[in-house]
Amino acid sequence: MKLRIIIFSVLVAFLSSCGSKKQVVTQPKSKTIVVTAPKKEKKVVIPEVKPKVTKNKRDNSITKTTEDYITKFAPIAVREMHRYKIPASITLAQGILESGSGRSPLALRSNNHFGIKCHKGWDGKSVTHDDDEIGECFRKYEHPETSYEDHSQFLTSRKRYAGLFRLKLTDYKGWAYGLKRAGYATDKKYPVKLIGLIKKYNLNKYDRAAKSKVVNKSKGYNESNNNTKTNFYYKVVKGDTLYSISRKFNTSVSQLKKLNKLSNNHISIGQELILK
Repeated sequence: MKLRIIIFSVLVAFLSSCGSKKQVVTQPKSKTIVVTAPKKEKKVVIPEVKPKVTKNKRDNSITKTTEDYITKFAPIAVREMHRYKIPASITLAQGILESGSGRSPLALRSNNHFGIKCHKGWDGKSVTHDDDEIGECFRKYEHPETSYEDHSQFLTSRKRYAGLFRLKLTDYKGWAYGLKRAGYATDKKYPVKLIGLIKKYNLNKYDRAAKSKVVNKSKGYNESNNNTKTNFYYKVVKGDTLYSISRKFNTSVSQLKKLNKLSNNHISIGQELILK
């Protein structure tokens, strides 16, 4: 009995010692401050775009020299001379002067080789160009050949130029000064410039060119061994292609493109093509 009491007392004492709470001292947690460096703004780098360097394709429709211009347009000037009685030399000299041999900004933009302004009644396409005044209206054509024909009609349809048609076709000087008196140009030296071009390039030889016997109409004349050589031309109609024309006249597409200085196979109704 005493043994049980002793064991019980020891057990109670042990349990009491285990159940007593130990004082736990906790240190206050220190606050951790995280300092972050400000983010650097990323620079947006725009890559430099270098223009592609490509070889310019030669535009065979643009005449490189005045001699080239004469070779291409003398036939048309001769044709217009026989149609409308305007000296071919005058037409060519005006074309060279007014269009910079086909390379002036106005000529390149509008195929207008004579600086013909819109004037009252013009309902075709037009471009604006700074001339005597800023932003003047000039006629625009699909092909330079059309501007040659319009030039002829322009002169023949206006009374102020009527006196010119009483002159001989070989009187290019009379035509040059007559155009100035009739108000064609404001430049006081206009006649002198035309005459200078005619003499420099011997353009008056075209005033004596006879009308040729051709497939359709006269395409014109080029000098060869001091003799007049006739070139033939064909006026494009609806449905024509370079291939069909080449078959019709027993030639080739490449030959047609070479003769007419075409950079592609595109042709338009009314366009006149040299055949040979």
